[in-house]
Amino acid sequence: SQQGCDPFAQTQRSKLQHRRARINQQINKEMRMRAGAENLFRATSNHKVKETVALELSYVNSNLQLLKEELEELNSSMDVYQNDSESISVPMIPLGLKETKELDLLVPLKDLISEHYGEDGILFEKEIKEFMELRQAMRTPSRNEAGLELLMEYYNQLYFLDSRFFPPTKSLGVFFHWYDSLTGVPSHQRALAFEKGSVLFNIGALYTQIGARQDRASLPGLNQAIDAFQKAAGAFNYLKENFSNAPSLDMSAASLNMLVRLMIAQVQECVFEKMTLLRAQHNFLARLQLAQEAARVEDVYSLVHQTMTQAHVKDYVPFSWITMVHVKSEHFKALSHYFAAIALCDCPVASDAELPEQEKAFIQFHITMPEGPSLCTLLQDPEERRKLGKAHLKKAIMKHEEAMRIHGLCKILRKMDILQEVLSFAHKRSLSKYSEIDHEEDFFETGDAPDIHPKTHQKPEIKSPNFSQVKVTDLFHRLGPLSVFSAKNKWYPVRRVHLMRGENGFGFTLRGDSPVLIAGVIPGGCAAEAGLKEGDYIISVNGKDCKWSKHAEVVQLLKSTGEEGVEIGVITLQSSEGPKAADKKAAAMSSGSGLLKSNKENSRKSLMNNKSTSTLLVWSKKSKRSKKSTYGIPFTAVGDNEAMY
Repeated sequence: SQQGCDPFAQTQRSKLQHRRARINQQINKEMRMRAGAENLFRATSNHKVKETVALELSYVNSNLQLLKEELEELNSSMDVYQNDSESISVPMIPLGLKETKELDLLVPLKDLISEHYGEDGILFEKEIKEFMELRQAMRTPSRNEAGLELLMEYYNQLYFLDSRFFPPTKSLGVFFHWYDSLTGVPSHQRALAFEKGSVLFNIGALYTQIGARQDRASLPGLNQAIDAFQKAAGAFNYLKENFSNAPSLDMSAASLNMLVRLMIAQVQECVFEKMTLLRAQHNFLARLQLAQEAARVEDVYSLVHQTMTQAHVKDYVPFSWITMVHVKSEHFKALSHYFAAIALCDCPVASDAELPEQEKAFIQFHITMPEGPSLCTLLQDPEERRKLGKAHLKKAIMKHEEAMRIHGLCKILRKMDILQEVLSFAHKRSLSKYSEIDHEEDFFETGDAPDIHPKTHQKPEIKSPNFSQVKVTDLFHRLGPLSVFSAKNKWYPVRRVHLMRGENGFGFTLRGDSPVLIAGVIPGGCAAEAGLKEGDYIISVNGKDCKWSKHAEVVQLLKSTGEEGVEIGVITLQSSEGPKAADKKAAAMSSGSGLLKSNKENSRKSLMNNKSTSTLLVWSKKSKRSKKSTYGIPFTAVGDNEAMY
C-alpha cells in the first residue's frame, strides 16, 4: 500500500508543515472563541457583560492577527523549498499544502453498505480501513513523483467512493475538514467535491514545491522546473473550471486565477533563464532576443502583480509574494534595457551583408521607434549606437534602483540574501557598463529610451492533470458492477427463486454480462411461474455469487443443473425509469452545502486530452454502456448472445 512521508522526519519542510498545522489549530480555536463571544455580545443586554465581552473580543482579534502574520511568514519561507546548489538562482514562490483533519468513515460506510446494498457491513471493514489508510498517507506526500502519484491515486479512488456511497438525494453525514492554504482558516463541507477539490489543490501545490526545488543552473533542472510549474498551472486551472462555490478563499475563482498567472510567470522566467544558458554566442540578434524575453517576463509579472493587488485578493495573499512579484517585474524590465544596451554597444557594427537581417529585427524591437537617425544609419554608426545604448542603460539603472527600493520595503524579503545578491549584482553590472561607455565630453542630453517589445520563443502551456496515468482498482469491487450497484440506483431485496427445467428449458432469454439480465420471460414457462420478471438481474446461481460473471459462465452454471433444479438469486431495480434516466440526470454532485453546482465535471471535455483511458476522473460519468437497452447495462452484442434457455 502507498505510504506518505514520515511526518516526524524532521526535514526543514516537515518542520514547516508541523508549524503550519499548529497555527491552523490555534486559528481554529480562536475563531470558535470569537464566534462564542460575538453571540454573547449580541444576546446580552447587561452593560457590564457587554464591556467584558468587547475586551475579550479585542484580545481574540489581536491573537488572530498575530497568528495570521505567523502563517504569512511561513507561506513566505520560500528558501526551504529552493534547491541547495551553490549557483545563484532567483527564488521562486511555492505553495504550502492544505492541511486536513482525520476522517473516520468506518461506521458511516458500514451502515450504508448494510442499508443500501443489503450486505453485512462488517465484511467490508478491510476495504474501508484500506481507504482510510490511503487518505492518511496522502496527507503527507513526498516531494517527488511518488508523492504526486499518491495524491492522484486518492483522487481517482474518490470517483469510486462517490459512485458507491454518495446518493444524489442523501448525505453520508460526514464532514470533510480542510484548512485554507493561505489564511489557515478552517472550512468544512459534506460535499465530496470539497474533498476532491482540496486534493486537486494539493496536487498543484506539490508541483510548485517540486518546481521550486530544481537546480535551475542546469538545462535538465530548468526543463523540470518548467514542466512542474506548467502542471501546477494546469491543476489550479482545472480546479477553477470544474469546481465552484468552494468554501475557502484559496480555492475561489479569483485566487485560482491569480495562482495560474503566477505559475505562468514563473515558467516564463525559467524560459528566460534557459535562453541565457543556451545563448552563449554574443551576437547582436541573440542579445536583442534576450532583451525581448526579459521584457516578456516583465509583462507577465506585471499582470500577476495587478491580479494580486485587486481588492478581494490582496487581503489574503502574503505581502512578501506581492512584493516579490513587483520586484521581479521591475528587475526584468531593467534587464531588458540592459541587454538592449549590450546589443548596441558591445556588438560590432553591422556589415552591409548583415544589415537587412539586423534592420528587420530592430524594426520590431522597440514599442515605439527611437528618435534620431534612420535605422540603417543607426545600425552602421557606432556613435549613434552608443547614444541609444546609453539611454537604455540610464533606464535600466532607474529600474534596478526601483526593484531594490521595493525589495527593501518587505521585512521578510530583506532576509532573503539570494534575491538581494541577484538585484545588487545586476545593478552593479549596469552601472559599470554605463561608466564604461560614458565619455567626459558627452554634451548631449541622454534621451529617453523606448521600451522593448515583449516576445518569447517558448510560450508557457497550461498542462491539465492526466488522471489516467495512475491506474486504480475500485476498493469496493466486491459490491458488484457499478452499472447496477451504485449509490444512485435502488433495488428491491434479493429474491431467491427455485427453478425446475421444463421440456422447453427454463423459459427465459438472457442478455449481457456482469450482471446477466433476464431479457424476456416466456408466458406460461417455468421462469414465469416462479415469478421471474423481464429486467431482473441474476446475482447468484446455487449460492455462487454471479454479480461479475460473464454471460457464458452463468449459462454454464444453469445448464449443469440436474433434476433437482436450480436456485437463483435475482434483484429488480426500483422505479420504472431504471438507471437510464438516472444516467441522464448524471447526478451532478453529492448533496451537501452546494459546492460545485456546475455539471462541468461531467462533460467529456473534462476527460484529460480526451484520452479514452481516463474514465476515472469524472464525477458521475455516464455509463459507457450501449444505448440499446432499457437498462443501460453492458450488451456486448445484443443479437448474438441473447438466447433462449
